[in-house]
Amino acid sequence: MKALTVENICKACGGELKGAVKSGAEASCVVLDSRKIEAGGVFIATRGEKVDGHSFIPQVFEKGAIAVVCEEAPADAAGPCIVVKDSFRALTDIAAFYRKQLDCRFIGITGSVGKTSTKEMTAAVLAQNYKVCSTEGNYNNEIGVPLTLLRIREDDECAVIEMGINHFGEMSRLTSLVRPDIALITSIGECHLEAFHDRDGVLKAKTEIFEGMSEEAVAVLNGEDDKLRTVERKNTVFYTADDAPDLSFIPGRHMQLNAHGAAAVGRLLGLSDEEIIEGLKKVEIMKGRGGIVKLKDYSLMDDCYNANPTSVKAAIDTLCETKELKKVAILGDMFELGEDEAKLHAEVGRYAKEKGVERLITVGALSENMHKAYGNAEHYESTDALVEALGKLRFDGSMILVKASHGMHFENVVEALKKRSAE
Repeated sequence: MKALTVENICKACGGELKGAVKSGAEASCVVLDSRKIEAGGVFIATRGEKVDGHSFIPQVFEKGAIAVVCEEAPADAAGPCIVVKDSFRALTDIAAFYRKQLDCRFIGITGSVGKTSTKEMTAAVLAQNYKVCSTEGNYNNEIGVPLTLLRIREDDECAVIEMGINHFGEMSRLTSLVRPDIALITSIGECHLEAFHDRDGVLKAKTEIFEGMSEEAVAVLNGEDDKLRTVERKNTVFYTADDAPDLSFIPGRHMQLNAHGAAAVGRLLGLSDEEIIEGLKKVEIMKGRGGIVKLKDYSLMDDCYNANPTSVKAAIDTLCETKELKKVAILGDMFELGEDEAKLHAEVGRYAKEKGVERLITVGALSENMHKAYGNAEHYESTDALVEALGKLRFDGSMILVKASHGMHFENVVEALKKRSAE
């Protein structure tokens, strides 16, 4: 890893070095998870609610770590330890130093809905012409982003970084780390309203991403979003789902819109429409992010990873574009919506009815508001109660949308539906 010697790591995080160092050796990796350490790597020991990484210091040295960053060095450490006050802060400082050593193109992706899908699509498009490093899974917060930066290697030509937030100021800190050459914002929706209050607050928080960008850097914005259309910034590109090329091979207008965002980035970096289409055809939607699972008696639209009113409405739109199959939605509570949470849940229920959802099943205390607004929905108090009842419910010939906030554990609903279809 370019310039990432133990000496430079120590200097970057302001640590105190204890133990002898093999001078000039560059780290092969920097990890928080001791299971991912490799010979020549550096381990950052952090304290969590359940696990204290300091207890794994002996094991990482046995595996060939060249140094450990920690808040307390063991008396009998088998290698050099860099002692810091805060290991998480040290992670950020090390990532910031390393980012300055890299000269690849950085693409930052944020938004209320579609961040992960758009990230996957953008990485797939750019991979047609470039060597790409991108965020794994949803490592998009103040721990995940530094870890992603530390995965980039000197021969990577593009880095696609997903950036997620739930409070003001977080994006400012993330963008100061990433310093994107291109920033793509997918949408401004009703999410994390406990902190952001309303969509104007969401817009303010998301557009903090511009703070880390030069004047020459380009903003790529969803032109179908009424809030993003108000952005006035030099070097801004707007995209819509009706742009060329024709991406109708991608199911659902919402997903096509994400794909056009990826296409816009691709064009900025010199890819042809043919290369963009070829890249998009290789995308595999991540588990729980809206992929279609075809089962024996019915099909699932597995979008269970997370939810807010904007993303649920978008998922309902995609569901209702389904032809022939009966449209069923299993929806659960959406969290962090603030004082209007009951009203926002009710709006989703009415939206489902208006759009043509033929059967609505709701789960959770907040979702009773969906149930009542829809009119004749089936309601369950908990995810466990629904899972227990699924054996008696019939869904033959249906497309079933499954969506709720992550804390509702709707992955259990998806697995129960899969198991039931296989029986």
